[in-house]
Amino acid sequence: MKGKKKISIIGTVGLPANYGGFETLVENLSSYHNLILMDNEITVFCSSKTYPEKKRNYLSTRLRYIPLNANGIQSIPYDILSLFFAIWNRTDVILLLGVSGAIVLPVLRLFSSARIITNIDGIEWRRQKWRGLAKIFLRFSEKMAIRFSDEVISDNVSIAEYVKDSYGIDSHVIAYGGDQAVNVGAIPVKEFDLPSKYSFSVCRIEPENNIHIILEAFSGLENYSLVIVGNWLNSDYGRELHRQYSAYDNFYLLDPIYNLGKLYSLRSSSEFYLHGHSAGGTNPSLVEAMHFGVPIIAFDCDFNRSTTENKALYFKDAKNLKLVISSLTESVSETVSKEMVEVAKRRYTWKTVAKQYFNLF
Repeated sequence: MKGKKKISIIGTVGLPANYGGFETLVENLSSYHNLILMDNEITVFCSSKTYPEKKRNYLSTRLRYIPLNANGIQSIPYDILSLFFAIWNRTDVILLLGVSGAIVLPVLRLFSSARIITNIDGIEWRRQKWRGLAKIFLRFSEKMAIRFSDEVISDNVSIAEYVKDSYGIDSHVIAYGGDQAVNVGAIPVKEFDLPSKYSFSVCRIEPENNIHIILEAFSGLENYSLVIVGNWLNSDYGRELHRQYSAYDNFYLLDPIYNLGKLYSLRSSSEFYLHGHSAGGTNPSLVEAMHFGVPIIAFDCDFNRSTTENKALYFKDAKNLKLVISSLTESVSETVSKEMVEVAKRRYTWKTVAKQYFNLF
């Protein structure tokens, strides 16, 4: 298909992006589209529940609102409604982010020739937080997404191998950018009395992110300070960890911080960055951290090794993590830092990612 295309992007909260991996992706795709003045019409579907002020446009992108929440159980009808509206408006290309609404793709195929590109967002049904019917639904949705999409995007080589092994389909490996995290001005974090030297992590406080392992390790490393930013009060898991460890003198368990300038200050001043994620694919917080020139210590799994090209430091359990930290030399630290920046600049910039997406469109 040549000439001007109508492209619809579905599956995010919307624009302007507040927080979240897919939202940041769409923000940067819109910025790239606006920068190079591409002759395509892009519509991003947004949740009217999140945006009381409903702007018609953002940069060169059109915004369309759906009166449902984009997250939680409503994400399913939210994505489905967005898909039907996109088809009704005769879109040429649909970028579907996530698989929640993919159950309707077989129906859409009956009366639409729109090209459907789906980013399956990791292996969602394997996450520990999903059980029973939710897990069954997500696995079925994944199957529908891969079978009825024209193109499938995996954000990590390990995810692409899973798609190939499970469904016999070759997918496009396109990761996330992380350079937006360093392209901001630093804002000092004065509200907390933090030490001059500390280890740092920012994440959702969930079992699959192995926060319990990190905290257990540092509880036996009294001479090392640890700063973790996360949503401690959103789950029994987080509340129990906060209750158990908040009294430790070397722990600083901070509530969520969304200001990129403050996160810049916290990341850039850390001795090393801890990444405990064990599920998903290429995690946005990891590729962001790789741009800061600090050593990365990541949970040892295929996804993280693929993202860091086996050049980071890795841990499996609390005992292992204590050993990695206590034996870390200045020479090793400097080498890992340089290699993380090299990989990040080569693979995880939004200019590189946006080019890959628009080539696929």
